[in-house]
Amino acid sequence: MRVSFSIFDEILYYKMQNTLKQYDAVINDCRSLFINKMSDYGSAWRILRLASLTDQIFIKAQRIRQLQENEVRKVDEGEKSEFIGIINYAIMALIQLEKGVVDKPDLNTAEATHLYDKHIEITKELMLNKNHDYGEAWREMRVSSLTDLILQKLLRVKQIEDNKGKTLVSEGIDANYQDMINYAVFAMIHLGA
Repeated sequence: MRVSFSIFDEILYYKMQNTLKQYDAVINDCRSLFINKMSDYGSAWRILRLASLTDQIFIKAQRIRQLQENEVRKVDEGEKSEFIGIINYAIMALIQLEKGVVDKPDLNTAEATHLYDKHIEITKELMLNKNHDYGEAWREMRVSSLTDLILQKLLRVKQIEDNKGKTLVSEGIDANYQDMINYAVFAMIHLGA
């Protein structure tokens, strides 16, 4: 049986292939930095509670917003490095959700990288599903809008954390971290990373 595709389906397929290449390129840069920092610092981040990781992501997102709004910069770092930080801290948060917080570092680089890859694959699959349903609408969005969506997700996560993880009708913390990762990747793609 032959399956026929409409022109729309073919165009979406080729756009998705391009998105996958761009997504993977951004993640490869983030992953490389994560591995290098694991070599330098080990898994000291494993002692951080979720609220601390959320606050680190919040600081990065606030800095991006300030960079977008202010013309004068006193530190010579741009938005890209902050988006990379958001991606890596959000992955750390997903790992903490899975493994729990510890009192001392307990992962070597290989174990941490395996967990990193696992959570990126889950997050990438979510992106593909949403991208299919939304028809790559993010490509028409501004980087500033993606930044605002990350900040909104952070405020939601903070509220869920304040509620001790309980929600009535909302998605959990993990879905919010995954969305932050995907928004940050989209922003990096827009910035030409």
